[in-house]
Amino acid sequence: MLDSDFVRAQFPAFAEPSLEGQAFFENAGGSYTCQPVIDRLERYYRQRKVQPYGPYAASRLAGEEMDEARRRMAALLGVETGELSFGPSTTQNTYVLAQAFRQFMQPGEAVIVTNQDHEANSGPWRRLAEAGIEVREWRIDPETGHLDPEDLAELLDEKVRLVCFPHCSNIVAEINPVAEITAMAHAAGAFTCVDGVSYAPHGFPDVGALGADIYLFSAYKTYGPHQGLMVVRRALAEVLPNQAHFFNADVLYKRFIPAGPDHAQVAACAGMADYIETLAAHHGCAPGAVHDLMRAQEERLLQPLLDALKGRNRVRLIGPAEAARRAPTLALALGRPAAPVAAALAEQGIMAGGGHFYAVRPLRALGLDPEEGVLRLSFTHYTSEAEVTKLIEALDAVL
Repeated sequence: MLDSDFVRAQFPAFAEPSLEGQAFFENAGGSYTCQPVIDRLERYYRQRKVQPYGPYAASRLAGEEMDEARRRMAALLGVETGELSFGPSTTQNTYVLAQAFRQFMQPGEAVIVTNQDHEANSGPWRRLAEAGIEVREWRIDPETGHLDPEDLAELLDEKVRLVCFPHCSNIVAEINPVAEITAMAHAAGAFTCVDGVSYAPHGFPDVGALGADIYLFSAYKTYGPHQGLMVVRRALAEVLPNQAHFFNADVLYKRFIPAGPDHAQVAACAGMADYIETLAAHHGCAPGAVHDLMRAQEERLLQPLLDALKGRNRVRLIGPAEAARRAPTLALALGRPAAPVAAALAEQGIMAGGGHFYAVRPLRALGLDPEEGVLRLSFTHYTSEAEVTKLIEALDAVL
C-alpha cells in the first residue's frame, strides 16, 4: 500500500503556507512539482546555466545532466534512449510530427483521429486534409464517451497510415486498451500515435510493452517542469522526414525538435526519475512497480467519490462509474455554466476548474455546450483521503 505521508513529504506544496487549507483537484491541468525536480532545476540555473556540451566543467556537467534525464526517463518508459525527445509542449510536439507525416504521406492515404481527444492530438492531424490526406473520425458513444475498438475495425483498410487516439481522455477518462488498439492498427499496416497526457500522471506506462509507435505526455503534469516528452520508436523515426537542422538528421532524438530545447528543464526531468526511484526504494519494489502502487491508491480514493456522485440526478458524470476503468479525472456536466461552480468550490477550499479544457470536440459529441463546459475534479496518488472527504462535503454545499 502506498505510504501517503511519505509521498506528500516529497512535494513542497503540501508544506507551503500560502496553500494551507486548500485541497488541489485540478491536477489534470498540471500537477504539483516534486522536490527532486525543483532541486535539479535550481542547481542547473545556479551552477550550469551555460551552453551545454562544451569542454569546460560547467558546460560538460550541463550536457551530462540533460543526457541523464533522457537516459533515465527512457528506461522508465521501456524504450531506447534515442527514442525519447524533449520539446516545449505536447501540443507543439504533435504539430511537428504532423508536419513530418504531411511530407511522408501521399494524397489519398488516410489518418484516423477520434472525437474523444484533447485538441492537441486531433487538430494537427485533421489539418492534413489540406494536403489531400483523408481524415477519418473514430467516434465515441454519445452517451458514455466510450471508444469501441469494433468501430475502429470498420475504419481500417490499406489506405490508413496512422491511428491517433488517447490513452485516456481528459474529459471521459476511461482507460483505452492501447496494446489492443495498436495491434489492430499494426495488423492493418498503420502506425499509432497515443496521447498519454491524461494517463501518465497516474503511473508512467511501459511504452515498449504497449507497442505504440508514438507516445506523448507532459512533464508538468507528471510532477516535473513544463516540457513535452515524445517517444517515437526507431522504426518510424528513421523513415519520417527530418524536421530539425539538416546536420542533426542522423541523431534520432533531435529529428523532431526544430528548435533548441530548454536545457534546464530537460535536465530537471531527471528529477521525475529520482522521485519514482525514491518511492520504489521506500516501498521495497522495483521502479516499474510504482505504477501499480499509484493506481491502487487512486482507485481506493476514487470509488467513494464516484459513489457520492451517483445519486445526484442533476449531475451527469462523463465516463465510467467504476474506479478501475478510469483515471481519477471527473468531468461533471451540470446543465449550467461550470465556471461559477468552480469559483464557489474555491470558497470552500477546493481548487478545481470549469470550462471545456481544450476538449471542445468531445463535449459536442456528448451533446454538451462547450460554452457551459464541465466541472472537472482531478487528483493523483498524492491526494489524501481527507482531501477527498473535504471535496465531497464541498460538493454537498455547492451543487
